[in-house]
Amino acid sequence: MFDLTGKVAVITGSSRGIGRATAEALAAHGANVVISSRKQDACDRVAEEINSKPGGRAIAMAANIASKPGLEGLVDAVRGVWGQIDIMVCNAASNPYFGPMSGITDDQFEKTLRNNILSNHWLIQLVAPEMIDRKDGSIIIISSIGGFRGSGTIGAYNLTKAADLQLARNLAVELGPHNVRVNCIAPGIIKTDFARAIWEDEVNLAKALHGTPLRRVGEPQDVAGAAVFLAAPAGRYVTGQTIIVDGGATITVGGI
Repeated sequence: MFDLTGKVAVITGSSRGIGRATAEALAAHGANVVISSRKQDACDRVAEEINSKPGGRAIAMAANIASKPGLEGLVDAVRGVWGQIDIMVCNAASNPYFGPMSGITDDQFEKTLRNNILSNHWLIQLVAPEMIDRKDGSIIIISSIGGFRGSGTIGAYNLTKAADLQLARNLAVELGPHNVRVNCIAPGIIKTDFARAIWEDEVNLAKALHGTPLRRVGEPQDVAGAAVFLAAPAGRYVTGQTIIVDGGATITVGGI
């Protein structure tokens, strides 16, 4: 049910954090994974570590998600090595601004929209045609529980993550007849560099965990397990859905 032997998976933003944990988990279940982020040397290090362990193989290909030609080059290069892409994990994202939306600049807003929504659209449109032809494929978008919540400090980021939820639903409708599945994962607070400002600060952390039943910050591996499920035969009848991985934070009143 979780065998991914021979499948090819591309994971953006996979040199660290959730992306890296997801790549490692997919490889451990047999997938050949593509490590991609902006810096080639960081990608190389992760690929080398994965290749030192039993399981699937890894290659490293740097790409900037803000560049459509860069993403086209990434997809073409992967096909040149492994022939096809079976699993697309759109993980990379950015949040260049912290504060009320009244203070965000146009450049910051446009960067958030481009990196968190438009780049996912580009990647999916690049890989979907071959999945349609094969009548098989899994597309996974890493969203956030922020997509379900308003915020006075990360409103633009949350807006894009809410859009990702709808992007998955729309594409699930379009691609479902071709046996191509599209889903989201919405993590809560995960112990990554991206969320360091929250979990390193005791006051912020206490506020964040207030109302979280599991009473802890998530680990990247907690999200990776959901990705394996959605990529594998175990998730073959799941599409258009969002799996929330947040320790229960969204079922209570509290948190940030």
